[in-house]
Amino acid sequence: MSTELSKTFDPAEIEQRWYAHWEDNGLFRPERKDAQPFTIVNPPPNVTGSLHIGHALDNTLQDVVIRYERLRGKDALWVVGTDHAGIATQMVVERQLEAKQDKRTNYTRDEFVAKVWEWKEESGGTITRQLRRLGCSMDWSREQFTMDEHFTKAVLKVFVDLYNKGLIYRDKRLVNWDPKLKTAISDLEVETQDVKGSFWHFRYPLADGVTTADGKDYLVVATTRPETMLADMAVAVNPADERYASVVGKEILQPITGRRFKVIADEHADPELGSGCVKITPGHDFNDFEVGKRAGIAPADMLNMLDAEGNVCQTADGLVPDEFLGLHRFRRDGVDGARELVVARMKELGFLIPHVTKDKEGNEQEHDAEPRVIATPFGDRGGVVIEPWLTDQWYVDAAELAKRPIAAVKSGEVEIVPKTWEKTFFNWMENIQPWCVSRQLWWGHRIPAWYGPDGQVFVADTEADAARLAEAHYGKDEPVSIVVVEDGDHARDLLDPSGTTLPIWRDQDVLDTWFSSALWPFATLGWPDNTALLEKHYPNSLLISGFDILFFWDARMMMAGYFNMDARPWDKLYLHGLVRAADGAKMSKSKGNVVDPLGLIDRYGADALRFFMAAMESQGRDIKMDEKRVEGYRNFATKLWNATRFCQSNGIGASTGIAAPAATLAVNKWIIGEVVETKDALDKALADLRFDAAANTIYHFVWDRFCDWYLELIKGNIDEETRAVAGWALDQIFVMLHPFMPFITEELWSKQGDRANYPLITAKWPDPQAKVDAAAKAEIDWLIALTSAVRTAKNELGIAPGAKLAAYCPAPSALGRKVVEENAAAIERLARLTPVHFADAPAGAAMQVAAGEDAFIVPLEGVIDIEAEKARLSKALEASAKEAKSLEGRLGNPNFVERAKPEAVEKARADHAHHTAEIERLEAALARLG
Repeated sequence: MSTELSKTFDPAEIEQRWYAHWEDNGLFRPERKDAQPFTIVNPPPNVTGSLHIGHALDNTLQDVVIRYERLRGKDALWVVGTDHAGIATQMVVERQLEAKQDKRTNYTRDEFVAKVWEWKEESGGTITRQLRRLGCSMDWSREQFTMDEHFTKAVLKVFVDLYNKGLIYRDKRLVNWDPKLKTAISDLEVETQDVKGSFWHFRYPLADGVTTADGKDYLVVATTRPETMLADMAVAVNPADERYASVVGKEILQPITGRRFKVIADEHADPELGSGCVKITPGHDFNDFEVGKRAGIAPADMLNMLDAEGNVCQTADGLVPDEFLGLHRFRRDGVDGARELVVARMKELGFLIPHVTKDKEGNEQEHDAEPRVIATPFGDRGGVVIEPWLTDQWYVDAAELAKRPIAAVKSGEVEIVPKTWEKTFFNWMENIQPWCVSRQLWWGHRIPAWYGPDGQVFVADTEADAARLAEAHYGKDEPVSIVVVEDGDHARDLLDPSGTTLPIWRDQDVLDTWFSSALWPFATLGWPDNTALLEKHYPNSLLISGFDILFFWDARMMMAGYFNMDARPWDKLYLHGLVRAADGAKMSKSKGNVVDPLGLIDRYGADALRFFMAAMESQGRDIKMDEKRVEGYRNFATKLWNATRFCQSNGIGASTGIAAPAATLAVNKWIIGEVVETKDALDKALADLRFDAAANTIYHFVWDRFCDWYLELIKGNIDEETRAVAGWALDQIFVMLHPFMPFITEELWSKQGDRANYPLITAKWPDPQAKVDAAAKAEIDWLIALTSAVRTAKNELGIAPGAKLAAYCPAPSALGRKVVEENAAAIERLARLTPVHFADAPAGAAMQVAAGEDAFIVPLEGVIDIEAEKARLSKALEASAKEAKSLEGRLGNPNFVERAKPEAVEKARADHAHHTAEIERLEAALARLG
């Protein structure tokens, strides 16, 4: 028994109610112990995060897949959780302390961490609540957090295992250093911005009377970072550059520090760029670091001229003049920094080469530097310029761990979709660098390493195990007592002169959050314990993620999966694009073009936003935000709502079985066949992860075939067979549309019949157990074609849609005669043709329409003023032709296409397409009039 629907569709009213029902009744993961598993894990959002449009896309696609597989009867598990987000979370809590005139260093480490946990419990669930608003059917009963006790256990075990196999080690290398946060950060946390800067040229004098081939006693170097001169260790020239062949291996002098260093030959120096000479500061530039290593400079010997806050400190050789010590690297708060002082001193010493320009009168003017726009790295959270900084950090041997993932993708064991991303994957993985996994924070997984007084490292899961390792190491000759202290600063106080009591202290750093999230596919299932869940659901079936974290997360999950589980983390990896602003620009707060998905949900409902995301997700392409289309999908939901109300008003209720009902009428056979074809097309599209094709398939079936045609065809002639078939077809719509629009479909499903114990979310995927009836399909498609052709022709000729017209078909096909004879009432009601004669048409003006092989002649004498209509159409045709020609000229002009604003070019193309289509339409209309 159906329950009458309200006249208006109100998404807000149904969304909260249904989501609570699903979650409260455990319907996101019903008990299906013997069912085939299907598993996905969500890319864990930061616990500090809020739902943005990228989350909306990513999680919509995952929900489409998980709801589809659940409907297909699988034990569908969608693992959900959040990442502890070391830097972001610590910053949030520190800001709260600052607002109270307090700071982190007023607390012990444990006290501060306790405050972070308090914040997490009170405020850390924002994004999970927002995911619920989107309709994400995640298994909230098993919600994970990367700092949970069991997850921490997994993280520490992985670190220890990697260390014991020589795959984690401590090394001195350059890192992306954030001087504000005072920690190393990952490449993903670095944002490159174009900044107005300067390009300086300097002379470096050659030592000991050496000269170049052309007699110069100096080399010219250029730099955008003159402050780094204080730590220069070489000047590089290209080995093929004959200008400098005679000075390679000779010494050169840095004027400010007086440091002498070699001229070296290295391919990094480009002979075509500037003077062809490059100053090398291996302790403060990533390229220079590699050049320095090739030149035989050990990282431990590379000079560091900055402290953790970006202030100048003394280098190991003690050659930085005192006046520079303590200066910030840049000018700030109105005070010159090291950069400004270096330039001033080089100028005073006569080693600055001025940049010469000419004014309007042709007079030469000298400037200290050439203005340049410089791509500059900034920390995305600290907001200051990142400094390449030489520090001791923990590294993972990523090159070794990358071998099995590379082989897996090459063999097809792991499939990447779209396949075009494989080239990028291989390029990065085959040239992968050591992965810096340590961070100088308090919040996070603390590195399980302890140090002894002699620098010996003890890596263990627990403090007790570390103490035992230390005891075994130091007590080889005689027993020792190991005391664990908080940090090395206080260790000396506990040194026993007799050597029988020794302190060890724990590393102060924590692990990069990407290290822990790399374990997500298996640690969330209980690993390192061998749980039933892990045994059944690992490997996962599919991972959906943005392409921008292919290396930061996806590739690292593959490394961790093969190392820890000896198996791939998932069978297939799907990479989607970005959601961009309507004009194609990347969304950013600074541009003011960020779209809030929650605002869209408030205006149009979650179903409409979800459908937009799926319909626009085309493999390999970014999505342009289009609020009008979201509104259009809200209208689509409203159309389905009204179609269901129509069914209810005509006694059409819920289906009584999975299989299609018996049908004798062509229109009912036809709609059953349409369901069969739609279901097959949906299955194929979703198997291929063609979300756009899947969404468009169900959209056109619902809107065009069911609502616009089937309901129109049966209107006024609804018998018991038709009620059964219509109710069954409508239920199939609810099921097939549910993965995309879960809220409205569940609501309509519940209102169509009393099936409280059989909710749509856990219903069965369509199984019509029927075939397409070719004869019925041909009949109904012919009828639709005739109706569409008549309606189009009337619209072109300005004839009122409701006008009834006579039609003549002199030589009907067998199909045409059969349809007309059996569906005269429908043809009169839909096509407004009556009577239809199988005879020659009378002489006079007429329009022609076609259906299949049949041509119909529709007399127009007395219906319209033929000559006036011809004149109107001709005038409109002339106007469109003129406009199309003008636009064609503009679009054919390279100056316009290349120099005009992109939106202007796009509009011109759209206008040209419009007028071209108008020309075709108007020519067809004139042809109809003869």
